[in-house]
Amino acid sequence: MSITERVLARLGFSSPPPTDNAGLSALYAAWCISVPFDNIGKLIALRTSPGDPLPGMDATEFFERWLTHGVGATCWATANALHELLVGVGFDAHRVAGSMRDTGYIGHGSVRVCIDGIDWLADSSLLTDIPLPLTSEIFVASREIFGAESEPSADSHIVWADNPPNATLIPCRISIYEASHEFYVERYEASRQRSPFNDRLYARQNRIGERLVLDGNTRILKTALGTEIRDLARDELFSSLIDEFGISGEFVDKWRMSGAIDASFLPASTPPAPNAMLPPSMRGTLKTTQEKR
Repeated sequence: MSITERVLARLGFSSPPPTDNAGLSALYAAWCISVPFDNIGKLIALRTSPGDPLPGMDATEFFERWLTHGVGATCWATANALHELLVGVGFDAHRVAGSMRDTGYIGHGSVRVCIDGIDWLADSSLLTDIPLPLTSEIFVASREIFGAESEPSADSHIVWADNPPNATLIPCRISIYEASHEFYVERYEASRQRSPFNDRLYARQNRIGERLVLDGNTRILKTALGTEIRDLARDELFSSLIDEFGISGEFVDKWRMSGAIDASFLPASTPPAPNAMLPPSMRGTLKTTQEKR
C-alpha cells in the first residue's frame, strides 16, 4: 500500500473520498479525531538534537511517525502533511499562513481548499470539525462543542475557533493565501525563537462530541455538559497521552527522557494576553446564523 492509502485506511476510508464538499468534510472530520495537534516531537528535538531541522516537515516522515506512534506535531508540520494528503487524493489544496490572535506575526500554517470556486479552510491545529468558508460573508458554525466562525476583513479573513479553557473564541487572521513548502520550513525553524510550544506540553484532539486538551499538566475536557478542568500527576499525564491521545509508550518515554516533562509542571512563562476582539456572533450585528457544508 502507498503511504496515502495507509493514511486513508487509518482515518477510516477504504477508498479516497470524493473531491467535493462532502468528501472534504468527511476527511477533515476524520483528521480532527485521529491526528493530534501536539508539540511532543518538537520538545524532544529542541532538547536532544538542537542542531538538526525540526521534525515533521517531510509529509512522509510525518505520516510514518503518526502511523507508528500516534503522534502529531504543531501547525507548520501538520498543515503541510494535511495539504499533501488532500492533494494526494485530488483536492485543489494550498498552503496558507496567518497570525494567531491577529498580532501581525506570521506564526500559523493552515490549508485552503478550493471547491467549485469557493475556498474552505481546513485547519490542522484549530480542529474546527468542519471546514470553514473563506468568502465575502460572515459564517457561524452552530456547534456547541466545536464553535467556529469566519469573516472577511480587508484583503484577508479572520477565523475564530474554540480553544478551551478560553471563554471566548480565539481569532486567527489568514493573510497569505499561497505559501510554499520552503516558507513553511523557514517559519517552523523561526518558531525556535518565538512560539508558545517550546517548553510546556500541549496536546489537542477532538473526540466524538468532545474536545480534549492537555496544557502543561492540566487536563481540559469540553463536552455538552460543560468543561472539566483538573491538574494531573506525572503518572496520570503519561496515561492520558497513551490511553486518551493514542501516543505510543515508546514516544512518551522519549519525551520523558528528554527532560521536557519538568517544564509542564511550571507556570507558562508568557501567558497569552486577554483577547480584546469579539467574534461576529458576539457583536450584536449578526442577523442570521447559517452552517454551510
